[in-house]
Parts: sequence; C-alpha cells; structure tokens
Amino acid sequence: MTALDGILARNRAGEAVGLPSFCTAHPETLAAILRCYRDDDAPVLIEATCNQVNQSGGYTGLTPTAFRSLVEGIACAQGVAPGRLILGGDHLGPNPWKSERAGVAMDHARAMVAAYVQAGFTKLHLDASMPCAGDGVLAPEVMADRAADLAAVAEAAAAGPLRYVIGTEVPLPGGETAPVTGLAVTHPGAVQRTLDLHRAAFAARGLSGVMDRVLAVVVQPGVDFGNDQVVAFDPARAGALCAAAPALGGPLFEAHSTDYQTGAALAALVAGHFPVLKLGPELTFAFRQAVFALADILGQRAVVEAALRDTMRADPADWRAYVTADGRDGAMMLFGLSDRVRYYWTRPKVRQAVDRLFAQVRASAPIAGMVAQATGGLVGPVDPARLPEAVIDRMVGAVVAKYRNATGG
Repeated sequence: MTALDGILARNRAGEAVGLPSFCTAHPETLAAILRCYRDDDAPVLIEATCNQVNQSGGYTGLTPTAFRSLVEGIACAQGVAPGRLILGGDHLGPNPWKSERAGVAMDHARAMVAAYVQAGFTKLHLDASMPCAGDGVLAPEVMADRAADLAAVAEAAAAGPLRYVIGTEVPLPGGETAPVTGLAVTHPGAVQRTLDLHRAAFAARGLSGVMDRVLAVVVQPGVDFGNDQVVAFDPARAGALCAAAPALGGPLFEAHSTDYQTGAALAALVAGHFPVLKLGPELTFAFRQAVFALADILGQRAVVEAALRDTMRADPADWRAYVTADGRDGAMMLFGLSDRVRYYWTRPKVRQAVDRLFAQVRASAPIAGMVAQATGGLVGPVDPARLPEAVIDRMVGAVVAKYRNATGG
C-alpha cells in the first residue's frame, strides 16, 4: 500500500499521476492485463465487487481467498511478482442481500468485509447506500453509520493498516440498466457533507484515526456509460468539483465507470484529482473483440456466436435487464458496451467453443495478411502457438496502455 499512498500524495501535490483499477475476474483477461506489467515494477491494482466475489462465492463462484489465489497464480505465471499486487474490494456492503431486511443484509455484509480483509485485500470501498427491504429512502446519516459499522469489522479483522474509499454517487455494481440521462456532477458541498457524516459516524465507534486512512471519496464527475452510449468527461462541468479536492484535508476522488473514455479524458480526470480510475467491462469487451477476430481469421465467427447466443438465451438472467427488447437486441446482447457477454465465457458450451477455436488457430498458422485484416493491423512474426495470446494482448493491451498512459505510467 506504500506505493498507492505515494501515488496519491504526488497527485495531491499537483502531479498528474494515478493508478488504473482493473475490475475483472476473467482469467484470460487478467492474464493479458498482467502481461502488460511484466517488464517493469509498477504496482497493479485489481479489484473485485461485492456481487462478483463474496463469502458465498458471488456470481463468479469465488470467495475472496479464492480470488486472491486466482490473481496471484496468474501473476506468477505471467512473470509479475505477487508483492506488486494491490487487491481492492468494491461496493462492499449489503447490495448482494438488499432484498433482505437491513439487520440480515448487514450481517451478511459484515461477514463479507471480514472475509475480504482476512484474504489480504487492503483497499476497501465501503458502500452501504442501497436500501434494504423495509428501509424506504435511506438518509445519508444512515449510510454513513452503516459504512462505519463495516469499517469497525474491517479494523477488527485486519493484520495491518487498511486503506478506505467512501462515497456512493455512482451506479450500483453491475452498471446501468437504462439509458443515462440527466447525469449531474457532484456538488463540492455534498463531498464535504459526506466526509463530515463519516467522520462523525467513525468517531462514534472510536475510529476517528481510521478516517486518516480514507484515500478517496467516490463522486460523480459526469462520467458514465450505458449499453449504447458513453457520457464523456467534460472538465469544464467538473471544474468546481476538481478544484475542491485540495481543501478536503487528505482524501481525493475515485472515478467509477470510466470505461470507453478517451485517453485525453482519462488524463484530464487524473489532473482533476481523480487518481484512481476504475474500469471493468471495457476490458472484457476487448477480450470479446479478440475472440471474434480469431474466429474471423478461420471463418468460424458464426460458430462462436452461436455458442454464445444459445447459452445467453437459455439463461438470460445476466443480460436481459441490460438490453432493451427491441429490434436491436440480437446485436446488443453481444456488442453492448455493458458487455454482458462477460458472464458467459466460463459456461461449458462457450468454453468448449473458445478452446476449440484457439486450438484450431494454433494449428492453422494463418498468413500474416489474414491476421492483420482480422485484428486491425497486427502484422509481424507471431509464433502460431501464441497467436491467440498475441491477439488478446493487442486488444486488451490497448485498453491497459490507454489507462497507464493517462495515469502517468
């Protein structure tokens, strides 16, 4: 965590540096991300969300301990020392159990936070903003009180000092389910009120000193994306918010849902005291592009698409709510920017189709011109045995490079 502390201190002092926060549990995408770091010694921040990874396994089937083992195993395989990893937990709170009454949901949330800390996660976003059954509209004081409750659990379970992120002015984990309209930039006064409420709630539990380890507040800089739109960062609209950061007394800002922003927009966010840039779906969207490019090389796109469509239609729970039922939904289920396809790569029929495709690509040794045509310009000597990884690296690596460049990496 010393590396993260140093980066934020430099940003606080006015230097345009930061750190990407890669939020994915997809093994091949994680491997491609980590391959981008094997030739240097920069820290790598990888995060998991409460729905994705929790004590019950989440939608990935991974507990926090299993997620750490997965990431560290991939890091070692790609030549990245596990000591360079910073593991973070995102939206840690009652969201996975919000259909339960608050007492039950918060019991689950406490157990989840303890599991994350015991597994070695050291950067925790505490988010108790979502109403549980019977709550009605939550007052900000209640959100702060519940976040402080979770902080107390984390501190009790910790073997060393943790770092925290607070604040909730972003979409719930999973992304938008409707078009984004009327996106308002957080008012500086709201940031100060969030900090004041959390300071009071932490102090009431004897955790005043813990507030010194709050690295950032999650606020809305006017950035978001939906299945068919990207709301671009406008530095002018966020000017007052960015200017308020130095006066907060330590914490800076964390930007969520930055996927698909331009490199210039990301750099402007970093310069505006958003040193932590979170992304997720853009990474697996790029992996999907790589798989389709490999399929195009062999003329096998229809086979791979059929495996995905059949599996997604047989079990629509992870995409239907994010895709409007209109004449475009057949395309949007595969090509929507929310990338709901990411939930299906591990399903048996899809996994078999991808494994078969990769084996055929390795054996076929396609000519360089065909590879360039399918990948948008990958020309040069590539070992056929590594062609799937080379194409994945080109697609996912371009996203990673954009974020590393924007954060001064």
